[in-house]
Amino acid sequence: MKPIIEIVKKLGLDSTDILTYGPYKAKIPIEILKKHPSRGKLILVSAITPTPAGEGKTTITIGLGQALAKLGESVCLALREPSLGPCLGIKGGATGGGMSQVLPAEDINLHFNGDFHAVTSAHNLLAAMLDNKIYHKGLSNIDPRRTLWRRVLDLNDRALRNVIVGLGGVMQGVPRETGFDITAASEVMAILCLAESHEDLRKRLDKILVAFTFDGEPITAKSLNASGAMLALLKDALMPNLVQTTEGVPALLHGGPFANIAHGCNSVLATKMGLALSDWTITEAGFGFDLGAEKFFDIKCQSAGLDTAAVVLVATCRALKMHGGVELKQLNKSNPNAISKGLLNLDRHVENIQRFSETPIVCLNYFEGDYSEEIEIIRSHCVNKLKVPFAVCKGFTEGGEGGIELAETLINKSEKTSQPFSPLYNWNEDVETKILKVAQKMYGASEIKYEKKAIRDLESIKKLGYQSLPVCIAKTPISLSDDPKRWGRPENFPVTVREILIAAGAGFLIPLTGEIMRMPGLPKTPQAENFDIKEGKIIGIR
Repeated sequence: MKPIIEIVKKLGLDSTDILTYGPYKAKIPIEILKKHPSRGKLILVSAITPTPAGEGKTTITIGLGQALAKLGESVCLALREPSLGPCLGIKGGATGGGMSQVLPAEDINLHFNGDFHAVTSAHNLLAAMLDNKIYHKGLSNIDPRRTLWRRVLDLNDRALRNVIVGLGGVMQGVPRETGFDITAASEVMAILCLAESHEDLRKRLDKILVAFTFDGEPITAKSLNASGAMLALLKDALMPNLVQTTEGVPALLHGGPFANIAHGCNSVLATKMGLALSDWTITEAGFGFDLGAEKFFDIKCQSAGLDTAAVVLVATCRALKMHGGVELKQLNKSNPNAISKGLLNLDRHVENIQRFSETPIVCLNYFEGDYSEEIEIIRSHCVNKLKVPFAVCKGFTEGGEGGIELAETLINKSEKTSQPFSPLYNWNEDVETKILKVAQKMYGASEIKYEKKAIRDLESIKKLGYQSLPVCIAKTPISLSDDPKRWGRPENFPVTVREILIAAGAGFLIPLTGEIMRMPGLPKTPQAENFDIKEGKIIGIR
């Protein structure tokens, strides 16, 4: 790794513009944006529906950035920070792989610069202040049965999904049911990623809806006088973090909402900072295009006035074979027929991108052992049938050099006129219409089925005046449908909405579909079992 001061200079800044966190990490104060106008092109990297075989979207994002740098371009990455939950759970680290990583990987994958801890503390402070108001009855008439604000923890712990607090007698609080979500699902995390200034952050925190009174009146963070303390806890967390890739390309890592249970994008501040300090800003949205990228356009871009110059859609031979019906253990065998069947999933995502008036570049993330005949089937399908650009990227094994074909394809594509994206829906449409449009256009669904709780939530949303907020649908990431067992390209299925959460501070509604959980659990053998320290160094992160 190069000293972070050298990386800063690549962005046209110097040591006085940053706050260093040791020799290889730094934070950039948001005031920098006042001195540097936006000048860059924004590139979004998304993917087909994820499979256990892995797609490597982050690796491709980093490899593409390194390839552009090799071509002499000014480039900056804008990525999310990893959550401890997946790192210690089933998914492992989230810093790329091989010759295309962001460094220092161990620091980034674990505590990094403390942003997740700050979000957790701010969120749980609000929960503590809410319970305190309930305990001191003379201060409020909050109905303990109608509290909305749960607590969060940046670990996967299914045992905490549903808990009872306040046990132990009259001095210990008022007993009530509540639970824990993972920190990435916190509305405070979403607010941090959408806020564009300290003033904007405060306004959003003020609006957080936490409970109702016995008279049905809403209780917010502002009415609990909690916003100021939360803002203080988040003061440093609001600043984007600067690190580097394996080839010394600047990378801004900031925020970490999951795309299956939140909006799945890095912070607006980091994205705009990248656009102000480089000619190319490469960002990604979580999971498949139907989740993170849809929310990227309909929520993040709409909210912050952003637009893309191009969209890169990542696929692999391995994932396409799984969508074509091949089991994980059989992926190393050549199977052109399964590739052809799996292309239906790719087709859906390409169509989804085009619904936003964007033309995608399909990128095949090359794995050692991929068969040339399978690659040619995919290339021919994209170029001849779909009429979209195609490139192979070998960023994992070759770093920036392995991404040259993708980078040149991107430059060629983005030189052409890029028209503004078209959102899927108008925010002023009714909530049911917005949900249906996303489900029909992105997933291929035929209808929405609302459970009783969701119907009551719709009535409450209209009564409280939140119907003009966009929708951030929580859905399984491993299927286009809300059923994780339906791979490939399912068509004409119902989507079940069981409840709708109000994230008034973040500025969106969260319809929960299927059996999606906002607190993941650990697998039978979690990644945490592989962690250790040898000779003073952390090992076992994958």
